[in-house]
Amino acid sequence: MTAQKKASVLKVENFKHYVDYFNSMEDENIAKAIPNDSAWAWMKTNIPLFECPQQNFEEIYYFRWWSLRKHITNTPQGYAITEFLVDRSYADKYNLISCALGHHIYEFRWVHNPEFIAQNVKLWYRGNEGKRMKKLMTFSSWTANALYNRYLVNKDEKFLLDMFPDLVDEYAQWEKDRGRTDGLFWQIDVKDGMEESLSGGRHVQNVRPTINSYMFGNAEALSKIAAIIGDKKQVAYFQNKAEKLQDLVETRLWNAKDEFFETLTEKDTSSNVREAIGFIPWYFNLPEKNKGFEKAWAQVTDEQGFSAPFGLTTAERRSPRFRTHGTGTCEWDGAVWPFATSQTLTAMANVLNNYNQEVVTEEDYFKQMNLYVESQYYRGRPYIGEYLDETTGYWLMGDRERSRYYNHSTFNDLIITGLVGLRPRADEKIEVNPLVPQEKWDWFCLDNVLYHGDIITILWDKTGEKYNKGKGFKIFRNGKEIASSEKLEKLISK
Repeated sequence: MTAQKKASVLKVENFKHYVDYFNSMEDENIAKAIPNDSAWAWMKTNIPLFECPQQNFEEIYYFRWWSLRKHITNTPQGYAITEFLVDRSYADKYNLISCALGHHIYEFRWVHNPEFIAQNVKLWYRGNEGKRMKKLMTFSSWTANALYNRYLVNKDEKFLLDMFPDLVDEYAQWEKDRGRTDGLFWQIDVKDGMEESLSGGRHVQNVRPTINSYMFGNAEALSKIAAIIGDKKQVAYFQNKAEKLQDLVETRLWNAKDEFFETLTEKDTSSNVREAIGFIPWYFNLPEKNKGFEKAWAQVTDEQGFSAPFGLTTAERRSPRFRTHGTGTCEWDGAVWPFATSQTLTAMANVLNNYNQEVVTEEDYFKQMNLYVESQYYRGRPYIGEYLDETTGYWLMGDRERSRYYNHSTFNDLIITGLVGLRPRADEKIEVNPLVPQEKWDWFCLDNVLYHGDIITILWDKTGEKYNKGKGFKIFRNGKEIASSEKLEKLISK
């Protein structure tokens, strides 16, 4: 399947200039399975196409596919997806690190060839003589949730059901390793990939919104996978796990005074500090609707909260301990981390899609996406690294080789499911809810999206003169129009 044959509106060759530019930016010192001279051939065969009038959005979209491709690695056991291009001493075989595996799955689910991420997942779970890799569980994980959400895009039921026993076994191991008698989970912040946080420490066993939200998301996903199999016992078992965690997170981690989900210390008292991890429950739609939890999102637009000139901080700016841990040892005490930004923006899109609230708007979402785009430059060139200063936009380890092309976040999944608004579903309806404000762009198009085996095209053309498909907002399946509106609004095909 190639983009040249399947894209119904956009011409793939119109975007080759981005790859030519990206290739010219560097002397390629580290080449994996798909080197720079093969990048365009890989991209035009594998990725959805995106066009919009705001050039930096478009440029970073293609840059992120170009940089993602750098991390595909050939191994004797199939494809692997790395986090760092340079070797890390604490990595598993093939330089694998599990911290961002959930992000990798969410991003790669839109790549046409499913084998890149499928082989990587199987390597993680069966690459150690048929057993999971030794360091798979070094970091908290939402892999079951991510794989179910991948299934919602490609409907590869065979792969999902094949992985089900591995995921069930992993869940049980997390309960054994990190579960408490009250049903909550504890984690040290470094094993969340978030060391030097304001609420914890490298050796502090706190009850964090991260792992508890992840385990809720995994339990819900395992219940849904069990339903596909028809295993009613497993459906009920994991649904009960999810419901219990939902109640515990809402009652134990919600700080009514701060109106925020916060970490519980080892003494079972609130850490009394707002951190970006308090938004993670919405990544999995954990908080119940109409209970007032959405008040937490007021902190996204508050400059004393998380709103900064170059994006969303990882801790509230009003805290006297904000950015007090120094720089250079991976501090999550306030600087902007794309890992957290992409989690928060995924959660924010869920709030805008699934909750009745007036705390945040699509304008707020677009503003943060715009800042995320603007932050991904270094010395005038597209760049993605580890973390950056919230007021200057300076990449804090940008001159370190290890930091270049850091594969630790999502971006294109946010464009597809958030900004353009394709919301994956288990049924065959196509749901699109764009979060582009009505008067922001006069046109945009997402094309060549492989979804449920079909090619989906989504476009907005205010005048009808850009794409010559008529005025308005439209969805096409395999080139045939299936839904339309005169304005940018939620559409669901029949």
